[in-house]
Amino acid sequence: MAGTRWIDELVAGGPILTDGAWGTQLQQRGLDLGELPDTWNLRHPDRVEEVARAYVEAGSRIILTNTFRANRIAFGTHRDADRIAEINCAGVEISRRAAGSAARVFASMGPSGKQLITGDVGEAQLAAAFAEQATAQAEAGADAIVVETMADLREAQLAVEAALATGLPVVGCMVFDSGRDKDRTMMGVDPERAATALTAWGVHVVGANCGSGVESYVPICNRLAAATDRPVWIKPNAGMPRLVQGEVVYDTTAEQFAGFLPALVDAGARFVGGCCGTDPGFIAALGERLKR
Repeated sequence: MAGTRWIDELVAGGPILTDGAWGTQLQQRGLDLGELPDTWNLRHPDRVEEVARAYVEAGSRIILTNTFRANRIAFGTHRDADRIAEINCAGVEISRRAAGSAARVFASMGPSGKQLITGDVGEAQLAAAFAEQATAQAEAGADAIVVETMADLREAQLAVEAALATGLPVVGCMVFDSGRDKDRTMMGVDPERAATALTAWGVHVVGANCGSGVESYVPICNRLAAATDRPVWIKPNAGMPRLVQGEVVYDTTAEQFAGFLPALVDAGARFVGGCCGTDPGFIAALGERLKR
């Protein structure tokens, strides 16, 4: 399969550590609640680079970019909506500086925040927005693109198609946080259906991120791996968030999180990191667990 040789070589040596959360790390550096993190690529690139560099120093061999919301639809009427390409380019460049020769940079593409099913956005709008974002990321020198935290398969497909059109390897990730067993996306998609669809569209890596805690992502990983021949990417949250005195708190510790690494690897994970509530300490703990 074109474009996967270096990915195959990466996973041949064992599980690969990715990074952890970005939004909560930026909040610790002054990002206000409700502020678009992506705009910091232009306004506070030094603080964004601090986050990326901290993950590299913690042992991440793949880091993402601060571009999760950086599509024209998610930005809406924001004053920087006409600087989408610039924001994405800056995000890749920041992560590349931090990565140096120690890590690969996978550009992040998240959902639009609008629903196709309700008519809040049209397919043509989505396709154009994702194409603009993916093109900018590719031109800036990303090694690959991660389409992540997707709940709607059709939106995921439009994003994947835009990413694949750049010629870069693509990771396709859904978010499983709904249903009795927290094994469905908000739109009712289960792991088998997700993996089958993502594989058919041509992604190079199939995965899941965000959603619920690491313990619930072990069986999800198993089901994804059973339904695809592609490497599996897993980035769970540090448990379910709680609001304590106006602050979002995650109860899972780095050591508890890392304790699930053997189970995730046994379930088929080849890329492992964290999402909301995780930090460089979680990546370091995963790295220590890998050494054992």
